[in-house]
Amino acid sequence: MEKPYYAVIFTSERTEGDHGYEAAAKQMVELASQQPGFLGVDSVRDENGIGITISYWDSLEAIQQWKEHAAHQIAQEKGKQQWYRRYSIRVCKVEREYDFEK
Repeated sequence: MEKPYYAVIFTSERTEGDHGYEAAAKQMVELASQQPGFLGVDSVRDENGIGITISYWDSLEAIQQWKEHAAHQIAQEKGKQQWYRRYSIRVCKVEREYDFEK
């Protein structure tokens, strides 16, 4: 990815049960990947329901447009009402990155 770019770090703790979460999460990744400025996503969740999803964007404007996307706003509300005990969001500017692969 061309630097600098931005990372949105979404750290969450899930509630019990699926309640449509898996399908919605997959749909949000598919929809985000179609948005202008989207660069990629990494996501993990442990057996206790703690998850970290990092989405990568080429600008703060692209992040704001995604935040305001109608379908994403519906998912955000369902998240607050049903899917998450808590979450935090951090927006970071990535100026350098390093990789290693064996």
